[in-house]
Amino acid sequence: MTGLSGVLASLQSHGESWRASVPDSWLQGRTAYGGLSTALALQTAKLAHPDLPPLRSALVAFVGPLAGEIRLSSTLLRRGRNAAFVRVDVAGEAGLGLTVTFVFMRALGSSVDHVAATAPAVAWPKPGDPISRGLPQVAFTQHFEMLDCHDTSLGPADWLRWVRLAERDGLDPEVELVAVADCLPPGALRLIGGHAPVSSMTWQINLLAQPTTNDDWFLMRTTSDFTCAGTSSQNMAIWSASGVPVAQQMQSVALFV
Repeated sequence: MTGLSGVLASLQSHGESWRASVPDSWLQGRTAYGGLSTALALQTAKLAHPDLPPLRSALVAFVGPLAGEIRLSSTLLRRGRNAAFVRVDVAGEAGLGLTVTFVFMRALGSSVDHVAATAPAVAWPKPGDPISRGLPQVAFTQHFEMLDCHDTSLGPADWLRWVRLAERDGLDPEVELVAVADCLPPGALRLIGGHAPVSSMTWQINLLAQPTTNDDWFLMRTTSDFTCAGTSSQNMAIWSASGVPVAQQMQSVALFV
C-alpha cells in the first residue's frame, strides 16, 4: 500500500494547478478518505504559497466523490500582517469534490490564557496492547494503527481512541495531523450499532497547538450531540500523548439509514 508520504510525493505542478493520484487503498467507499484529500489540499497550499504562518484553522466542504487522478488549484485570498487565507479546490473526473479554506496565523501576544480542553485520564499505548489496523472493508483504515479506550465519561454516541499513521516518517506535522484528524468513525455509528452508509458533508478543524506527540500517537474523541432526520452533528477533540490539547473540530455527517 502507498503510504501518505508516497501520495504526497505524487503531487506535481501543471501550470497554475497541481495533479495527484488517489490510490484505491485510501478510499472510503467510492471517494477518497476526507483526511487524505484535505492533507493533499494543505500540501498544495504550502507548495503554492511558501513562507505561510502556522496553520490555525480549516473549513472543509465535501462536495462530491474524488478518486483516481485529481486536480488541485490554490488561491491566496488574502495575506495580512498576521494571517493568510488560502482556498484550495480539488476536482476529479466527476467535477469538484472538495473545497477548503485554510487560515494560517502567527502566534500573538495575549493577556488571556484559558485552556479547558482537558484530556480523558486513559493510559497511553504500550507493547502488548491490542493495536488494530482498522477494518478490511474500509480501505483507508489500513493505513492507521488504533487502540480503543474505555472511560466512564463515554456516552452512547462517543468514540475514544489512540490513533497514529502506520507509516509517518518525513511528514510535515500539520499535514500529518490533518490526515489523522478525520479517521474516527462518526459518533452516530455507535447509536446505529454497526457499519452503515454515511458521508461527511462539512468539517472544521481548529489547531490549538503545533502538533507534537510521543511516538506519534494522538488521543482522539468524537461525540455526536445531535442525530436525527438523516444528519448528525458531532464535536471532535485531539490531544497529544502528553495530554496537551492539539485540535478541536466539528463535523456534519449525512446518514443513509
